Amino acid sequence: MIRLAPALLLAASLALSACKEEVAQDLTPVDMTAETLGHFCQMNLLEHPGPKAQIHLEGQPGKPLYFSQVRDAIAYLRMPEQSLPTLAIYVNDMGAAGATWEVPGKGNWIAAEAAFYVLGSAREGGMGAPETVPFASREVAEAFAKTEGGAVLTLTEIPDDAVLAPVEMAPDLNTAEDGDDDFTDRLRAIHEH
Repeated sequence: MIRLAPALLLAASLALSACKEEVAQDLTPVDMTAETLGHFCQMNLLEHPGPKAQIHLEGQPGKPLYFSQVRDAIAYLRMPEQSLPTLAIYVNDMGAAGATWEVPGKGNWIAAEAAFYVLGSAREGGMGAPETVPFASREVAEAFAKTEGGAVLTLTEIPDDAVLAPVEMAPDLNTAEDGDDDFTDRLRAIHEH
């Protein structure tokens, strides 16, 4: 049996680690396709209106988490239970040429940290909750806020309760449509327990 000196083993391990090349993770925004699903809702994002977001996590190259609402992506960032470091966050620039509420755009991703957000507008996001609407330009965001209501904020100015607080979206149990009586009764029974 050949015995190697500890110094020789250390030198060999240092040489091997020097050969290992660090490859930077590609953080380029990835456009949505017909197969793109929202992280929370697991629904096809192209079927929902309003701006979207994507978050790139360490160790997940080319596989960002997508969100059907920008509000949801900001909430994800602020949840304490996230275990992988966030490397990049992108949102649709709703002021980009061709961006509409129904089709928020393709290739109009901007860094979330550089965006200006309209909070408290009359617009609802893809899942029907209040939306945090992103723009690349403060002036365009202010024009949107003037028309749709709301205030213009940066990402760090958005209060936690604006994205983490629950949104009341339960059906009104007192307005049953014809034929929905059985469903409404079962739903009311669940809420009473």
